[in-house]
Amino acid sequence: MGPAILFCPADRPDRYAKAAARSDAVILDLEDAVAPAERAAAREAVIGHPLDPERTIVRVNPVGTADHALDMEAVGRSGYRSIMVAKAEDPSAVKQLGEYSVVALCETALGVLHAAGLAGCTNVTALMWGAEDLVVSLGGNSSRFASGTYRDVARQARSQVLLAAGAHGKAAIDSVYIDIADLEGLAAEAEDAAASGFAAKAIIHPSQADVVRGAYRPGQAEADYAAALLAAAANEPGAFRFRGKMIDGPLLKHAELTLRRANIPS
Repeated sequence: MGPAILFCPADRPDRYAKAAARSDAVILDLEDAVAPAERAAAREAVIGHPLDPERTIVRVNPVGTADHALDMEAVGRSGYRSIMVAKAEDPSAVKQLGEYSVVALCETALGVLHAAGLAGCTNVTALMWGAEDLVVSLGGNSSRFASGTYRDVARQARSQVLLAAGAHGKAAIDSVYIDIADLEGLAAEAEDAAASGFAAKAIIHPSQADVVRGAYRPGQAEADYAAALLAAAANEPGAFRFRGKMIDGPLLKHAELTLRRANIPS
């Protein structure tokens, strides 16, 4: 699965095919993107308009809500076995969803604090964090400054979820960038996500997909450097100097990752 994961309102089946064509994976959203009165129809749409299950995740409402139970009944009737649990907080509740591959969405204060426990669930394949719901759960009203950069509490949550996922060998998905027109800001944030270790970034509009892909795709100069570095390492038994820099194990792993992202065998 590639790095651009697109949210699509589940009550808009007319958008499903376009979303799948324009992204690396689709999140069919039964939660925030759908008005409560439209959720029954959205569930039927999820069942009646199938996409590739290997590239599709269904976001379900929080565990313990009436909508969650109805969502899971609908998912059970579909061909999908990957779900995103909104406002995930309780690892024991997530474990009960054992027949599904779960992306635990940490978007409340409690969810962020329990990120490590959620990542430790065997059926959890990834963690994602959400800025706006997190700030609401804290009583705030904005996750970002006017400049577009995150406030400190959001930055801490982002890091905490990434660390929890990495500690348990799970993927981490970066939160959405809601200013659709600001592709420059999206590119900078996606580049930081890639450099920091996020496996993917969630997006809310097809126009954002190529920007995210570009942020994750190494440039030719970067790929050439990584290839040359690994070639030089083949003749070195340990740490060595390369183009003025001291090279050791972690930097070689960085080079291998660069070539994998460039789809070049290492």
